[in-house]
Amino acid sequence: MKRVLVVDDEENIRLVLETLLKRTGYQVETAQSGEQALSRIDAFGPDVVITDVRMPKMGGLDLLTTLRAKNNPATVIVMSAYGNVDAAIEAMKAGAYDYIQKPFKPDEVVLALRKAEERELLRRENNALRQEIRKEHRFEDILAKSAAMQGIFRTISKIADFKTTVLITGESGVGKELVARAVHSRGGRANHPFVAVNCGAIPENLLESELFGHRRGAFTDAVADRKGLFEEANGGTLFLDEIGELPLGLQVKLLRALQEESIRRLGDTKDLQVDVRIIAATHRDLLAETKSGRFREDLFYRLNVLPIAVPPLRERREDIALLVEHFVARNNARLGTSVRGLDNEARRLLFEYPWPGNVRELENTIERAMVLAEGDQIVAADLPERVRESQDPVQVHLSSGELSVKKTTRVIEEILIRRALQKTKGNRTRAAELLEISHRALLYKIKDYKITDL
Repeated sequence: MKRVLVVDDEENIRLVLETLLKRTGYQVETAQSGEQALSRIDAFGPDVVITDVRMPKMGGLDLLTTLRAKNNPATVIVMSAYGNVDAAIEAMKAGAYDYIQKPFKPDEVVLALRKAEERELLRRENNALRQEIRKEHRFEDILAKSAAMQGIFRTISKIADFKTTVLITGESGVGKELVARAVHSRGGRANHPFVAVNCGAIPENLLESELFGHRRGAFTDAVADRKGLFEEANGGTLFLDEIGELPLGLQVKLLRALQEESIRRLGDTKDLQVDVRIIAATHRDLLAETKSGRFREDLFYRLNVLPIAVPPLRERREDIALLVEHFVARNNARLGTSVRGLDNEARRLLFEYPWPGNVRELENTIERAMVLAEGDQIVAADLPERVRESQDPVQVHLSSGELSVKKTTRVIEEILIRRALQKTKGNRTRAAELLEISHRALLYKIKDYKITDL
């Protein structure tokens, strides 16, 4: 952090700081207004901007706001004369790193810069560590560190190269398509098409043509030959999402295509051989659907050769912090925001909310909160009402029908430990006292529950 831009409408202040900082080893440029500073910033690329709060037209707070809107990474230190401290504090709330009160001593300015350098070094180290953590817990496009998801990653690695049919089950929003894409990407078909279709999103009268294609004249609107999705996916993978919505008549034709590895276009008299791996997914209980007659039993067993059950987010809460950090970073880049994270209360609410919409709901919640956030942190008020006023997680667990004392005890224990650590701002000795357990026992339980996100 060697490049410093000094912004002040007083020439003598600019001269004093320029002389001092150059003598200390910094590269220095100056600007006499916020507007002039903006033009210098693009060309000079300062690591630090030292700016007066009160200036004609564009003051230091306006300059800071403009830099943050442009996602400029420069560290901003504001200066204020006696009596303008409130304005400096307002600037710090808006994202300034520190403030220097006028008249200042040379050592105060140099110390503020040294502190900024140390903070920037720490920030870069933390970012590097986060990247390593993401890399460690990333599997294709899936981010997770929970034991359940790590088990799924191992399963995917084992089955990826085989053509055997996979059935992925799980609630809506858990990431079933991401799992399907990971199976495809990890196997020998990765360089061939991955074709996805939602069986519940296409009208029944069009679905057969969509899957198998048609010949010209097969029906009123068939004005030309058309390939179906089986042919589009030839050599690769066909992902049949929400397979439980497939009409019974088409279930018969799908079963034949799986068994014969061939299809017949609508209106055609010849079969076409296709080399397609089928991955199906559903949020329904297909075994129950077979017993009720809504899904063919023979098709179910043909699909359910390699089952993968993706757990809901409420059963793998240790993944929440990792996902939140990922969504924040991605939205900052996409939306041009500069949110750095969540305060403790917002973090607690996210952890305790049951997430009926799973990862998809979490992603949408974070995007909404970032758009509404007024500072560089998401606070509880930025979260939707349903999250702020959600049912107690213990009640959610009990209402699920779980009768295991062991599992319920672990849920309650983890929640209490997290609340104690949040209340003591991470002070483990004090948290152990609140929990009425030994410090050693707390350390063991923190490790056991993998509590690393406080």
